[in-house]
Amino acid sequence: MSRLREPPPKFLPREWKHANDVHYGNAESERIRSELLTADSQRLMEQCDRATKRMQEQASKRLEQRIHDIKFWKLELDKKLDEVVHETENLITCQSRVHRALESCSEPLRVTMQGLVEREKRVGIDLVHDEVEQELMREKEVIEGVAALLQRTLEQTIEQIRLNRSAKYYLEKDMQDKFQAEKIDDFCTILTSTYPKIECGAAGFETSLASNPVTPDEWETFSDINICKAEKQRTNSVSLRSLVESLLQQTATDMSMQHEATGNALEMNVQRIKSSKAMLEDHLSKVLAELASQERNLEDLHVAIADKQGPLKVAQARLTARSLRPNVELCHDSAQSQLLSEVQKLISQINSLKEAQSEAEMELRALARSQLALEEEIQIKSHSLYIDEVICTQLHLPIFIHNF
Repeated sequence: MSRLREPPPKFLPREWKHANDVHYGNAESERIRSELLTADSQRLMEQCDRATKRMQEQASKRLEQRIHDIKFWKLELDKKLDEVVHETENLITCQSRVHRALESCSEPLRVTMQGLVEREKRVGIDLVHDEVEQELMREKEVIEGVAALLQRTLEQTIEQIRLNRSAKYYLEKDMQDKFQAEKIDDFCTILTSTYPKIECGAAGFETSLASNPVTPDEWETFSDINICKAEKQRTNSVSLRSLVESLLQQTATDMSMQHEATGNALEMNVQRIKSSKAMLEDHLSKVLAELASQERNLEDLHVAIADKQGPLKVAQARLTARSLRPNVELCHDSAQSQLLSEVQKLISQINSLKEAQSEAEMELRALARSQLALEEEIQIKSHSLYIDEVICTQLHLPIFIHNF
């Protein structure tokens, strides 16, 4: 209890002074360190600000350069796209021309085949493998060859249009990607620290790096390859169009020449048939005239033979009567000789007239056969003329070979 009543222990004055000095020293040291730290922080902040501004300026320049590169490639892609689109439109027009040219082959071929079928209806000697048939067969081969060539050309044109559209698709896709990239980079150039609702995260940064392994050289090479492929297809398309142009002109020329050759052969054959028919008709008129003359001659012979029967009967009656003369009066006198001679001559004349009559009858039958043969041949020629002049020519004339 006595200890509790004692006064508490106290510091000495020197301890109090030392404690104050320690506090002063510590405070001064902390203040100096704080001032140094503040100065260092100010310098660091200024350095960071300068570095940040420099990096942002460099990033902005790089972004502007990138936008410039994107615009350059967009311009190149757009230029090539316009060329490919224009060339594809020209090739589609060319395809339409080839298609119309191919369709136009059907009617000439139908007419040619019908002409060949109709000419098979000729009869007799007129069923001949003449120049017209040769030209029709040649025309059939030309049209079928042209149609096959146009069909292959049409298939090539369709395939080239597909390749052009494929090149167009990749150009458009590349342009669309570059449009989006340019839009993003444009947005990046206007981004500042004060831009509202700006967000950024380390995860997004890492993902962006991981998903973009393409180097700038690969990026340029990609667009350059697309442009080169498009240019190759455009060049192929131009070459194909040039080939199609010459092909259309050449096929139209070949078909026109063959069409003209067939028409000329038909015309010449019609004239030949007409000439032959006219000659046959001329000979028929002569045969008919001769037939009438021979009929009159045969009738005259009948009359002449009949006319000789009277004198013969008279001469024979005289001989018969003179054979009744009595005895020595039955003399072979000059009258008897004359009568005998007359009978013989009359019989000879009648036989000659009958022989002439037989020959005239034979000739009349021969003339009748010739008449029938000529009439039949004229009918054949008329039939052939109808086929070539009326059917084939009228089928052939309206055909016009277009140069599409």
